[in-house]
Formats: sequence, structure tokens, C-alpha cells
Amino acid sequence: MWWIYALLSALFASLTAIFAKVGVSGVNSDLATAIRTIIILIMAWGIVFFRGEGKGLQHLSKFSLIFLILSGMATGLSWIFYFKALQMGKVSQVAPVDKLSVALTILLSVVFLHEALTIKTAIGAILIISGTLVLIL
Repeated sequence: MWWIYALLSALFASLTAIFAKVGVSGVNSDLATAIRTIIILIMAWGIVFFRGEGKGLQHLSKFSLIFLILSGMATGLSWIFYFKALQMGKVSQVAPVDKLSVALTILLSVVFLHEALTIKTAIGAILIISGTLVLIL
């Protein structure tokens, strides 16, 4: 079932790039990021409250909260740089280069989370890195 959610994530990520490229035209990229973030905030909290999951806040450990904050900060920086890149470049080049994050995530998961690196995953990461280099160079 996880792969259905992953495919939906990929679909909406691709729509994000297309909509963002159109939306950022003639708009400061930081302002565009802030507007997008407000919408995401409203949607996320709406889902939490609609599903009655707000009570989970009480059970968050400091450890989890620290890493969720760090993740949020990394997401914010990623979006700021992504919108700036979209404003300056072609979406057909920016979006695939942004997906270099997949290969970096594989590497970081091996180093920091001690996940096993399979041959299949390593080949996939190498192909992503190769494709990114082709687009950049």
C-alpha cells in the first residue's frame, strides 16, 4: 500500500512544480513560498483536527519535537531555494535536479540511520546522480 501513497506524492510533487512555476512568475520567490506555506499549514491542521488527531500533541517527546522542528526548518529552506530556482530556471530542469534529494537521502539513510544499501538501491542512486549531472552540464 505504501507505493500508492508514494505515487500520489510523486504526482502531486510534479503538479507542485508546474503550478509553482506559473505562480512565481512576477512574484518574489520568498513571498510565493510564504503563501504556499500558509496553504499547507491550513490543510495540514485541518486534516489533523478533522480526523481528531490533535490529542497526539500531548504525547510528543522532546526528542521527536526537536527532530520535527529540524525537519520543518530543512523543508522551509528547501522550498525557499526551490522557488528561487524555479523563478530563474526551467521547471523541466529544476524539478529533476531537485530530485537529486532522492540519491542524497539514500546516502544519508545509510550513514545516519544505518539502513542497508542494496545493489538495486545503489544503482538507482547512481543513475539519479548521473541524470542530474547530465541536466546540469
